[in-house]
Amino acid sequence: MDEMRRNRRERKKEKGKFEVLRFKINLILCNAIHIIIHSLLITETKRKMSSPMDISVPNLEGVKISDQNGVPLAPPPASPSNVPHEKFHVSVEVCLKPSSTARPDDVQKAVEQMLEKRSLSYVDGPIPVPNDDPFLMENVHRICICDTDEWVKNHDILLFWQVKPIVHVFQLSEEGPCEELTGDGQLSSFNEWILPAKEFDGMWESLIYESGLKQRLLRYAASALLFTEKGVDPFLVSWNRIILLHGPPGTGKTSLCKALAQKLSIRFSSRYPQCQLIEVNAHSLFSKWFSESGKLVAKLFQKIQEMIEEENNLVFVLIDEVESLAAARKAALSGSEPSDSIRVVNALLTQMDKLKSSPNVIILTTSNITAAIDIAFVDRADIKAYVGPPTLQARYEILRSCLQELIRTGIISNIQGSSQYILSDYVTLKEQLNMHEIQEAQTTFHLCKQLAEAAEACEGLSGRTLRKLPFLAHAELDNPYCCDPNKLLNTMIDTARRERSELPD
Repeated sequence: MDEMRRNRRERKKEKGKFEVLRFKINLILCNAIHIIIHSLLITETKRKMSSPMDISVPNLEGVKISDQNGVPLAPPPASPSNVPHEKFHVSVEVCLKPSSTARPDDVQKAVEQMLEKRSLSYVDGPIPVPNDDPFLMENVHRICICDTDEWVKNHDILLFWQVKPIVHVFQLSEEGPCEELTGDGQLSSFNEWILPAKEFDGMWESLIYESGLKQRLLRYAASALLFTEKGVDPFLVSWNRIILLHGPPGTGKTSLCKALAQKLSIRFSSRYPQCQLIEVNAHSLFSKWFSESGKLVAKLFQKIQEMIEEENNLVFVLIDEVESLAAARKAALSGSEPSDSIRVVNALLTQMDKLKSSPNVIILTTSNITAAIDIAFVDRADIKAYVGPPTLQARYEILRSCLQELIRTGIISNIQGSSQYILSDYVTLKEQLNMHEIQEAQTTFHLCKQLAEAAEACEGLSGRTLRKLPFLAHAELDNPYCCDPNKLLNTMIDTARRERSELPD
């Protein structure tokens, strides 16, 4: 009996030692996991990432800690993924392959599951289609995260638990522009694109402006369509769904209008499965016959009215150089313009007022000479955004994207690992210039400094000229088939100075 008691005490003693040991191991394990998580978050946040990265956060729900008596201890502090907060809505655009016949809803669900499973950080740019998902591999051409810069500043990143991804699935139309056929031999009054169109793919990303302009236009369009959808009384709260972009030539106003229409056709594809862009040929609306021009304008807008009768069809009307149609009537009354132009302006304003009652139309206009536009038209525009010459940062980013493309295609040589060569963006370059440990001999840093010098030399040049600059510089090289990046940049600086000297006063 005594021996049994002794054995029982020994077993209890050993069990107690085991519980203490188990408690200590669990405690050490839990603390180690939290240290790892904290280090990952700090490293991930501080890094300047060029592409999204997977972050795997251990699941701590199954780790239970108790003392030697078996009493559960208080759980460890919640990880950031468990901290409740308002999530940021980030757009994820999914482009289907031309051969895909999958339903957009099915693709959307598959992508949402993929994003949830992969625990991605969210940075603007493409993410790879997973090889282990045959459905996505068969149907998806690319997946791209967009507009995270609306939520983060100073090159920070959004971690996966901060984000609610909004997935937009689309398929590019390859039909190209269609002209309106006229039987009387006159010019067609408009060109028509089915959106999203292959011709405009990538245009939005290539346009670089001052911070906030593109986001401002996106938010405006979203609000305009929302107010109409919700039935807000237009007599109490007024909006016309008219955008006027004005500024000097070559700043990309027309391209921005087309890219905006393309982007909105993707973002609102669930509400409007059909989208069209109507580019008005303003010169075709003028007739040599007196009073005929006003009738041609009315006839054009009658065709547009027929298009928007279909509720599921979102129509964008682009009027480039709108001053040719909406010239100030004051000038006509003074005798400096033909009186028929007054009828054109009156017809244009009347037809635009008629479109105001239609919820599925947005009018996009551009002008190089805002002073020549009739004040009544300017007053009708909801947004009057100035698009000026690119700033120093915009010039650097435009030239950087040009050089990056030349590196990708192999036109620029003498760079090791050129296919994966990434030039620093403007913000990163400024930070590097303030860091003493950066070595002047580093190839990337040296090229980026040269690129910044080229951007400074391009002051006053339009975005259109900047995009041509690498080509013009390359054409001056002695051996175009062996293009050294340093030599090309030096030639670009000389070419930019020559272009500036040839600008009219």
